[in-house]
Amino acid sequence: MRLQKYMAEAGIASRRKCEALIEQGLVFVNGSPAAIGTVIDPEKDIVEYGGKQISLPQQEKLIIAFYKPQGVVSTMSDPQGRPCVADYFRDMQERLYPVGRLDFDSEGLLLMTNDGELAYRMMHPKFSVEKTYLVHCDGILRREERETLEKGVLLDNRMTSPAVVTKPQSIRYGHSSFFITIHEGRNRQVRRMVAAVGHETLLLRRVKIGPIELGSLSQGKWRKLTNEEKNALEAVTMQ
Repeated sequence: MRLQKYMAEAGIASRRKCEALIEQGLVFVNGSPAAIGTVIDPEKDIVEYGGKQISLPQQEKLIIAFYKPQGVVSTMSDPQGRPCVADYFRDMQERLYPVGRLDFDSEGLLLMTNDGELAYRMMHPKFSVEKTYLVHCDGILRREERETLEKGVLLDNRMTSPAVVTKPQSIRYGHSSFFITIHEGRNRQVRRMVAAVGHETLLLRRVKIGPIELGSLSQGKWRKLTNEEKNALEAVTMQ
């Protein structure tokens, strides 16, 4: 982060005024006079002005459960001009980021946060956070196909990790419905797994991430996690 931006966000003055303070030799970084354009690491560098150390104001760590609709990109911007998750949070002062992704054609639970450390842990393969999806597919999912999904299928020349398939049932028009729980995050993984056993995914909805459930949220709506949910999510990513 550039020094003048850091100072402005810390509430010292406007960015232009902060640049003037730096030029006047009134700002020090790690004990040495700073220069315009200095880049600092807020977590490591010590910035002083007027003989006092300055720091960014404590920011509330937000974690939000969001029901991403189909046809929305799971990024904060899109070069193709498609709707993206940022469109649903324009009025929020906090700078939020999606934790992982949910593909354009899928819907359901997406976590949004301003806690970069939590987002990093949740997306790191080491922590293996489980994700559960509701799948509607064409045709009848046979027992041997369900068992194949659970054992793993070959994608990109390597097997997927074992999955859990629950509540398989037939629905109207000869289609099938079931829940599948995985803990990997390969590109379009569930759709490709279902295709590997001979079916096309007609609907894919993520209903759970770790201990957090989509619940009764409507499409395009969001809610802040409770303290209990935050603690449960923290516990999952610290194992």
